[in-house]
Amino acid sequence: MLLAAAIVAACTGQERGGMAEDVVIPARAHSAKSAQVVPVEKEYSGLAVCHGQNGMQQWKFNLAAAGSCYIHAYYTAAGVRPLTLSINGIKQDGTYFAKNTGSWGKDGLAWESIGPFEFTQGDNTIQVNTAGNMPHLGGLVVSANSKEWNRDVFNELFKDKQMLEQESVKEQVERMSSDLAAGRADLRRKLGVDEIIFIKRIPYTSDHYYSEYINSKWTPGGGIFILSLKDGTERQIAAELKGGVFGRFDLSFDAKKVVFDWKRSNGEGYRIYEVNVDPSAQLSAGGAGVRQVLPTPENEAEIVNKYRLGYHNGTDDMHPCYLPDGGIALVSTRCRTSTLCHGGDAFTTPVLYRMDGDGGNLQQLSFGALSEFTPTMLPDGRIMYARWEYVDKGAVSSKCIWAMRPDGTMSAEIYGNDIAVPTTMIQARAIPDTASKYVILGCPHYPQNALGTIIRLDMNKPIRTSEPMTYMTPDVKVLEEGGWHFKDAESGSMVRDRGGNGPLFRDPWPLDEDHFLVAHKPRGFGSSYVQNGYGLYLLESTGKVTSFYHDPEISAWQPMALTARIKPPVLQSVIDEQLAEKKMATCVVQDIYHGLENTERGTIKYIRILEQIPRPWSARRHGRGLADSYDQQYAVVSKDTALGLKVQHGVVPVESDGSAHFLVPANANIFMQALDENYLAVQTERTFVNYMPGEIRACIGCHETPDDAPSLTVSRSFLALKRKPSLPGPQIGETTGRRPLHYPTDVQPTLDRHCITCHGEREPKAGLDLTGRLTTFFSASYENLIQERRNGRKDRREPGLVPTIGENHPKTGNVHYLPARSLGSHNSLLVAMLMPDAVKLAGDEARMERLAKLIKAHKELKLEPAELLKISNWVDTNAQYFGSYYGRRNIKDKGHPNFRPAPTWESAIGIPPLPEDQR
Repeated sequence: MLLAAAIVAACTGQERGGMAEDVVIPARAHSAKSAQVVPVEKEYSGLAVCHGQNGMQQWKFNLAAAGSCYIHAYYTAAGVRPLTLSINGIKQDGTYFAKNTGSWGKDGLAWESIGPFEFTQGDNTIQVNTAGNMPHLGGLVVSANSKEWNRDVFNELFKDKQMLEQESVKEQVERMSSDLAAGRADLRRKLGVDEIIFIKRIPYTSDHYYSEYINSKWTPGGGIFILSLKDGTERQIAAELKGGVFGRFDLSFDAKKVVFDWKRSNGEGYRIYEVNVDPSAQLSAGGAGVRQVLPTPENEAEIVNKYRLGYHNGTDDMHPCYLPDGGIALVSTRCRTSTLCHGGDAFTTPVLYRMDGDGGNLQQLSFGALSEFTPTMLPDGRIMYARWEYVDKGAVSSKCIWAMRPDGTMSAEIYGNDIAVPTTMIQARAIPDTASKYVILGCPHYPQNALGTIIRLDMNKPIRTSEPMTYMTPDVKVLEEGGWHFKDAESGSMVRDRGGNGPLFRDPWPLDEDHFLVAHKPRGFGSSYVQNGYGLYLLESTGKVTSFYHDPEISAWQPMALTARIKPPVLQSVIDEQLAEKKMATCVVQDIYHGLENTERGTIKYIRILEQIPRPWSARRHGRGLADSYDQQYAVVSKDTALGLKVQHGVVPVESDGSAHFLVPANANIFMQALDENYLAVQTERTFVNYMPGEIRACIGCHETPDDAPSLTVSRSFLALKRKPSLPGPQIGETTGRRPLHYPTDVQPTLDRHCITCHGEREPKAGLDLTGRLTTFFSASYENLIQERRNGRKDRREPGLVPTIGENHPKTGNVHYLPARSLGSHNSLLVAMLMPDAVKLAGDEARMERLAKLIKAHKELKLEPAELLKISNWVDTNAQYFGSYYGRRNIKDKGHPNFRPAPTWESAIGIPPLPEDQR
């Protein structure tokens, strides 16, 4: 009974039971209070909160008879905040309510009993005061019993929002029974099938679209179910897997088997399992029921123990997909790398793999530095998947859709590589019986777990624009990072909502280009994480949704028609076996001037081959916390430019007709630059391609689309094909083209030889200190050349001396196409000053005046070609500082044997240079 008035009863000095005789006083029922007290503070779950110091709260209640009673106080505090107590205006000795309950919210509510105190017949008051801050109060119970009272008396008052939402959803679902039956009947007519297969699961609660397997709250339950559209009954398969979490599944092409990922416990990773749809059928000659397809690594316990950082950090195998050759595609953290923009290095990275149907012959297909998810099959036999990547562009925006053959060859973008909104594209599927049309989920990067809006893609429209996108769910969009925008019913405008209280979608399954099965939470069904908020719906291209299944207790996901599908063809790839043994691939560029604007033919002389290196788990700083972390880089690489490490493989020649024929490393994240005769970058490829061993690839030129790409039968009339492919080799002054990119050994020696006489530590000209004096993470010269981006301009493509792209600044956007000479040396005041005949800089009058002054002031400065190359090479590769993920960075470790070592090639590509105990 939640009333401020007393239950009419007398307190006596005798211990007694009888809860009906206790007095229940909600803290919000004040008879008096100080002005800063909020009786129902929504930010703190409806508790009574005093903001600031010198607070007072008082309550009046009535007793039928005088007596000696105890006060049971229900409150929460994450610190010690003692209060003074007055009974009927008389201050009691001592202080009270001083526990640290561990939280300021309702989850920390705890009881404390004090007394006994003497009370009078009739009206009484209890008052608390403090000179400091107060705990957050839930309520009081006045009782003659010191040990027994109703400890659940305030439960209704402090139900959390999600519990209230769940109760509301349950009530609404119970009223939907006739609508669900009608929806099932209508769907059965449209589909021509009798059953739908789907997953039940409590919604993930991760804080990023990609971290649902890492930091989602452990909420086991659910399973794989089959719904009858005839009568609404359902049956469970793989029912023997209990107490865990089911992730995603795929249905075999003959609709007889299901492959899925399942997480047994919070301390283990996801594993791949398979089960028959018909429980009476045997999976193999030796047994029936569920089988684990891919074995857990034998050294899993060792991995977990070695790399534990809050998350179990072992192996997660997820998102399986049947292949037409009998194999299974999946994503897995077996690559043992981490997300580049997480300073704590606890966010592991899954990439694409494949295996045989029995779990053998596991092969890594992708080597990206960031997460990849939700592989599905295309009708042409390729795997389509979601790929997160950034190479000299915004870290958040480029989660796009790619495809590759099932052996990893011919990887190519489908859509989204230069599209800023939505920032995340995932869960892509081909629309049946259409040419180059797909459906995707568009969602934010955070704070959520891949929930958002359904978008249809028509890739017959210009791929480098937003024209291919049509929103199937116009009432929800992703217009900026940090939540969703929902259409306001009254104004019709889009309103931002981080809580996800509007309609949300997931798991589109296309029936045709106008109808999609989806998981959906309607408006009014609570916020994004409500346990039972999501049901199964038919979505039409008009935006209309029709419900056909909703469990009142738990959410439902990933609906698929339980019917056989046409098996795509098994693709045969052209592989050079001798080249495959060398782990190399062949590239042919037909005409590098294709798409290269404002570039005269004959001016491109070389292609520079670069690689983005994933950050391996072996680079973790065990026991050192965030000592080497800067701007979300766990092992700092640069100041406000790239988050990921680059290495150089060398340059190859470009023929006079613009053709090139060369080899590149396989199983690597390769991107390229078009260079002029001075080895200055005219254009940079701001994405990467994985080449498989022995693969032969051809492209037309720069800024092509997948539709532009030529076939492998390239004309022999190209000059480059009249010779053997070139191996990447050295540039001027280099002994090998394959080297780390390391500012202290590449650039600083030139500055020491030519610059520090004028630009020294003491009284440097123009205030520019170009010495190698060590700073916290870098050096004086580097920090002076690379201006602070976090607290200044976000666009550094036209800064002071060195143009850079900040992958973290800004995180969103920063993915649009940049014309030739927008980046690097051809837009650098520093390089234009050093090489005025080679760089024809453009800009406003002030910039050009500054350049003229710099050239005049440095007219006597003459650098050797090799020195110029080291500086321009550094500028063209986005001004990286460290050339390896290894070594202690922080200046506090100066003197340690592993303090900022010069990288070797091995350490640059991720091979630990020292045993862990020496690092």
